[in-house]
Amino acid sequence: MARYALRRLASIALILLLVSAIVFAAIHVLPGNAATLILGEYATPEALRTLEREMGLDRPLLVQYASWVASVVTGDWGVSLAMKQPVATVVGYRLRNSAFLALAALTVVVVVGVPLGTLAALRRGRPLDLAIVTATYVGISIPEFVTGLVLLLVLAGPSVGWFPTSGYVELASGVTAWARHLVLPAMTLTIVLLAHVVRQTRSGLADVLTAPYIRTARLKGASARRIVLRHALRNALLPTITVLALDLGYLMGGIVVVEEVFAYPGMGRLIIYAVQNRDVPLLQMCALVVASVYVLANFAADLAYAWLDPRIRYS
Repeated sequence: MARYALRRLASIALILLLVSAIVFAAIHVLPGNAATLILGEYATPEALRTLEREMGLDRPLLVQYASWVASVVTGDWGVSLAMKQPVATVVGYRLRNSAFLALAALTVVVVVGVPLGTLAALRRGRPLDLAIVTATYVGISIPEFVTGLVLLLVLAGPSVGWFPTSGYVELASGVTAWARHLVLPAMTLTIVLLAHVVRQTRSGLADVLTAPYIRTARLKGASARRIVLRHALRNALLPTITVLALDLGYLMGGIVVVEEVFAYPGMGRLIIYAVQNRDVPLLQMCALVVASVYVLANFAADLAYAWLDPRIRYS
């Protein structure tokens, strides 16, 4: 297992290097540069050239890229041009907020989604299965912002007021206040992601239950509980783990709509802010961090594969 993990880590290092090159190239294809943002569009050419020379923007792109990678590795992420704060501080704060939201949503999704998908597969074709499948169709079909607005009206409306309508408070302000601000956005994401996990678990387990080795286990007299937990579910969960890994990356940077509905200060809103203000240092690091989360989530999924199915790490 350790050798397999080391091999995967080596490949991840190469992938992250390639991702950093793509991010750097994509950002520098955009019109304008950091010097133009700082001095404004009416700055004189002489002033722009002077600032570009001071910032190293007049150097070849390969030299700029190598310098940027070295700075990223050493933790010197620069200063946000729009916020005038260290990029590491800004990204770290938003990344932590997104991690809280992702952890809350994924915990509920795993705890509820896998058992529901398992139950639907074991009752395939029966009324309970049809009810669960119908509910997943509804969850997938409704846009996230609609789900969020409905939850706001039902649980945070003037007549109810169980939860705050928007905003965020620090954990230091009190666990109760912090959790109350987290419930509605986490619930919105859970409804959408839960449908995917339930459907994937149901489909995977239903296929595995028809495999020859499952029939053999039944003929040998193994109990239904043992067949599901010891034999079928381990293989059936492999596609579900892939879905969860992709969901984690999505939660860390792709939930702009939900963050806007609840005014939640996460990575999604920060990326939009960086694009709107053409904040190149901030945008570069946001893109790299979100891409890194996707890569590391898939690495975690690979390790889970190897643990559930030893054939993978020996192949």
